[in-house]
Amino acid sequence: MLTIRKSKERGHFNHGWLNTYHSFSFDQYYDPRYMGFRGLRVINEDFVAPGRGFPKHGHRDMEILTYILEGALKHEDSMGNGSVIRPGDVQRMTAGTGVRHSEANESADESVHLLQIWIIPNADNLEPGYEQKAFTTEERANQLRLIASSDGRDGSVTVNQDVSLFAAILDQNHEVQHSMSLQRYGWLQVARGSVDVNGERADQGDGIVIVAETDLKIRANEPAEVLLFDLA
Repeated sequence: MLTIRKSKERGHFNHGWLNTYHSFSFDQYYDPRYMGFRGLRVINEDFVAPGRGFPKHGHRDMEILTYILEGALKHEDSMGNGSVIRPGDVQRMTAGTGVRHSEANESADESVHLLQIWIIPNADNLEPGYEQKAFTTEERANQLRLIASSDGRDGSVTVNQDVSLFAAILDQNHEVQHSMSLQRYGWLQVARGSVDVNGERADQGDGIVIVAETDLKIRANEPAEVLLFDLA
């Protein structure tokens, strides 16, 4: 069974420096139907204005993934990490017992477009941790490339939860397939473009809840970029 979470139904706030859309309840946005899905707690689509960003703030007991679509995001944290995240990079931060970090648009001229993802960890009070890896356009082109997993297999970043996250950049009319156990659940996020998933159309910003489906067929109606979560 597939259920479409339409982009226009997401929480939306435009703060000037930050234009943000929330797939799940977050901060000032509350929808009891969408408090998260399985271990997936947050998918925020953010557009950050040039030279602006999030000042230093704290997190704990959460796995935080950042996926850049356009632009570059500068990251600094209380673990001593400092980096710039660009398209194709995947950053994982284990907040665990507590981490403070800041994020800012690296550019003074162009906005940065990103997805920030929170996943509930499999245990509380984990040791804070950080990881960042790059995945080329070629690695994600017309195939589902594993970018995050519980065991770090195939060069993916390691997440402290039973989840496999795939990314794909699809040419128009190209189709990819994914097999799932009936005991697993899926969430597909359309980052760009438009796709059909087992015959159901989903456009940019839409999410698809996937339950009791064993074979997924994802076909691009136009050039598209998608993230697929395979969840316990």
